[in-house]
Amino acid sequence: MKKRRKSRKSVKPPITIRDVAQLAKVSTATVSRVFSGAAEVRKELSERVRRAAQALSYRPNPMARSLRTRTTRVIGVVVPDIENPFFTSVTGGLEEVLRGAGYSLLLANSGEDPERERRNVEALRGEAIAGLIFTPSGGDLSPYQAFAAAGVPLVAVSRAAPGLDADTVTVTNREGARQAVEHLLSLGHRRIGMIGGPLSISTAAERLRGYEQALARHGGVSPELVEYAGFRQAGGYAAMKKLLALPKPPTAVFTASNLMTLGALQAIHEAGLKIPAGIAVVGFDDMPWAVSLQPPLTVVAQPAFEVGVTAGRLLIERLKEPGLAARHVELPARLIVRASSGAAGKSRARPPRRTQAEAVPCR
Repeated sequence: MKKRRKSRKSVKPPITIRDVAQLAKVSTATVSRVFSGAAEVRKELSERVRRAAQALSYRPNPMARSLRTRTTRVIGVVVPDIENPFFTSVTGGLEEVLRGAGYSLLLANSGEDPERERRNVEALRGEAIAGLIFTPSGGDLSPYQAFAAAGVPLVAVSRAAPGLDADTVTVTNREGARQAVEHLLSLGHRRIGMIGGPLSISTAAERLRGYEQALARHGGVSPELVEYAGFRQAGGYAAMKKLLALPKPPTAVFTASNLMTLGALQAIHEAGLKIPAGIAVVGFDDMPWAVSLQPPLTVVAQPAFEVGVTAGRLLIERLKEPGLAARHVELPARLIVRASSGAAGKSRARPPRRTQAEAVPCR
């Protein structure tokens, strides 16, 4: 007897909101608004979307409906680098507040890669999250727009998210950087290098402004003393190598992130320079290992755990009162002076003062 072969039918991929948007010639956010009812859409656009959905036999995903109605107790969290101790501490603060309020966290790591960030955010749209806390990588913010359009509360952490209807928690980046450089100036340094991050990221831009403000009274910035890199150890290493290769290298350097500082220290040690005799070092962000270095590292410390706690509280308040106006809370960074800047024996400087315009306290 001949065995009958089973017919293999090709499995078509499911129709998505993107397919509907493409056929209707509208944005995915418009399609989302039509099916969520979260915002009014012009009648002509709404009818076009519904005709496209009918033609494609599209049915709204029930999980997506849950996302829009916020019926679950899950909060999405997108961080740029979970291996960075700063974001580990921020996540710890988030977890303490949100778990205490009965919410679970769904964590995604973008790896400082805008494309990976986009994929992670798209994946979270398929989950029934009640809110989203995120740190943008400096790329396109449109993936977050669908959440905003669906009425899902957003909180940006550490970095600004311009154009998004989101609460924001940051630190006094400009003031912290200014204090760091003024500290080096007070020790007699004039050729002060800076290793800065990508200027598309708000924290990098603000720390550069603080560096520039401090040097403005002393002849301004020498462009050759500023190097830009990604917020990673490799970036700090490559940038420091370039600064040390200058015909007249800097006598001090200010690094704009903790991992950059590690890379800079590696390059300095490879060059055989002593710290601070050969070059003074001040980094942005304190780390547990900073006091164990030889010499201990002078830093601008961020209240990372408090940043997470504050972001968690803002989100919970917005879940209870969706109509609240967008809020920006700016927490104070502080300069901690240790031996790497050549000023051993000095203690912590006072935290920079916040003005009413700079910070909005949590309610």
